[in-house]
Amino acid sequence: MSQAPQLIHVLKKQLKAHGKTYADLAVALNLSEASVKRLFSENNFTLQRLESACGFIGLRLDELVMLMAQEQPQLQELSQAQENEIADDLLLLLITVMAINGYSMAEMLSQYNISDTDCIRKLAHLDRLKIIELLPNNRIKLLIAPNFRWRANGPIQRFFLKYVVADFFNSDFDEEDEKLVVLNGLLSHASQAQLGKKMQVFAREFNEMIASDAGLPMEERFGATMVIAMRRWQYRLFQQYALDK
Repeated sequence: MSQAPQLIHVLKKQLKAHGKTYADLAVALNLSEASVKRLFSENNFTLQRLESACGFIGLRLDELVMLMAQEQPQLQELSQAQENEIADDLLLLLITVMAINGYSMAEMLSQYNISDTDCIRKLAHLDRLKIIELLPNNRIKLLIAPNFRWRANGPIQRFFLKYVVADFFNSDFDEEDEKLVVLNGLLSHASQAQLGKKMQVFAREFNEMIASDAGLPMEERFGATMVIAMRRWQYRLFQQYALDK
């Protein structure tokens, strides 16, 4: 289904949700009821009539588009095999991370030594995986849900733990835009569960800030990585003194 029929389908659902009929809309558009039915059946609304129909039920056109986007099936997680494909191909992984973070193809090419051909080939691979839709002129449309995440203990997470963690923490974290907080203490199961929920809230806020900043020019945004972790753990350094239990 192309976008125009999808948009009109959402409009039809919104009319029903607002308790309005084709006859009601016909009066608002100064058309016959038969003409309105034909507009819907043929998906043949002009932009002006579409805006008028939205206004009739108290919606802006951009709000209708947002409602349409919310109805689209979005990818929340890849399969194990799909993640393996990405983890086994370093260039594909790089382009995947950039695409998920909102880079255009031109921005990818401006920041990394990648040929046009290789970039298009990897983007086409992501299109096959349904992570993106590669549009005309190599424009990128993300198909992932806002809560998309890599599989727990999956290939990408294991790649991160093996290759990225040591490099990430190889810093004094003393720059203005760096922060490291290490806490250690004794917590009950209930407190750990409560803290875990707060960590999830913080992670959502991080994603909301990413979405909020998405409209800014790329030169005003910078790569930021935040690691939030908690586990029942004892320093290995001290384990030699631990009593066997």
